[in-house]
Amino acid sequence: MTVGEYLNKARNQQQISIRRLAALTGISHSEINKIENGERTAPSALHLKSIADILGINQIDLFKVAGYIDNDVYTVPANFAFKYDGLSDDEVVQVQSYIDSIRSKHPESDKTAETNEKKNIKVASLFAGIGGICYGFKQAGADVVWANELDKDACKTYRKNFGGDYLVEGDIKEIDPHDIPDIDILNGGFPCQAFSVAGYRKGFDDERGNLFFEITRILEVKKPRAILLENVKNLETHDKGNTFRVIKEQLELLGYHVHKKVLNSMEYGNVPQNRERIYIVGFLSEDAYNKFKYPEPIALTKTIHDIIDVTDKKPLGLYYNNSKYYPELKKVMKNKNTVYQWRRVYCRENKSNVCPTLTANMGTGGHNVPLILDDYDIRKLTPEECVGFQGFPESFEFPDDISNASKYKQAGNSVSVPVIKRIAENMIKAME
Repeated sequence: MTVGEYLNKARNQQQISIRRLAALTGISHSEINKIENGERTAPSALHLKSIADILGINQIDLFKVAGYIDNDVYTVPANFAFKYDGLSDDEVVQVQSYIDSIRSKHPESDKTAETNEKKNIKVASLFAGIGGICYGFKQAGADVVWANELDKDACKTYRKNFGGDYLVEGDIKEIDPHDIPDIDILNGGFPCQAFSVAGYRKGFDDERGNLFFEITRILEVKKPRAILLENVKNLETHDKGNTFRVIKEQLELLGYHVHKKVLNSMEYGNVPQNRERIYIVGFLSEDAYNKFKYPEPIALTKTIHDIIDVTDKKPLGLYYNNSKYYPELKKVMKNKNTVYQWRRVYCRENKSNVCPTLTANMGTGGHNVPLILDDYDIRKLTPEECVGFQGFPESFEFPDDISNASKYKQAGNSVSVPVIKRIAENMIKAME
């Protein structure tokens, strides 16, 4: 297999277009195309490293496929041959340094196999929605073996994108925990409306809030090694902290050592959306609990233009030129580099030039509607753009037979995939 074929296969598996890969790596579209079609027989090693970082593939394996490293680099780490032909001095130094660091971590090939075996983590997902948490765990190398979702349209979307023979459609209250296969991690973004600032904030008095106890019912039987729960940041302070106290106590009664932290997608996922969520992580093992760390903040390098093309004219129904709100919107919306939001009676600009928090009701017309100014006029975001702001790949698709309102609801109820991926990676590492 050539290096171009290897990269093409890896890129398609990650469902990333060449244009998207170019934007993420800073490598030109034409250069990536030349590498994949074989025109660039000796691609830059630094380019290969950047591409491998984004695609999540082993860089040393990629160098081996490219012929830059002998195949015995793992088995004879003290005696490997690096091919310098066609590389600049800077590339040689940087690649040599990288190889040395990898070699020190993997002195023997069987340790690589051992690590891969340890990462074969089995995961089940409650309130799976369209698969945001599942996708993050899959990207982290885990196996999603079971999932449950009540919403029929969300199930259609999940199956269209992930297959999901393991997806059980139906009410969690009717799930028999004994029907769930043995798992290492249970996750769930349980309904947040009962605790949300944007909702009624009834907490456990709301039937949706009581669904947390369905999670504990399953934990009591399955006893997975770890858990990840996601909810609105207001969960931490709801009812003067009593709601979270009950949740923590219930998990601790089941033997879990519990972490919690509020993370913003724009700070921890390189996702241009201002989305703060609480992530509750628990481990049965105190050692794993002590080893686990939440991911560190990372720079936000992506802008709304990585997701929105303002030069692309959308269907007329998305534009607001015939809306009763149009005169007011026209006064406020002047900036093409951010996303605005209609808030019942006024229009709000996001001063950080990112997308404001997407909500489940943003497709209903009069509230929380995300709006942009493109080259043609003022319009709302498409459902596809909304899932883009959640970190889903460009190839993600909605079924044709569901309404736009349902698509917006699914996008607003989902999670920021890159944040989940980073948390999942750290959980798996702590469990090894």
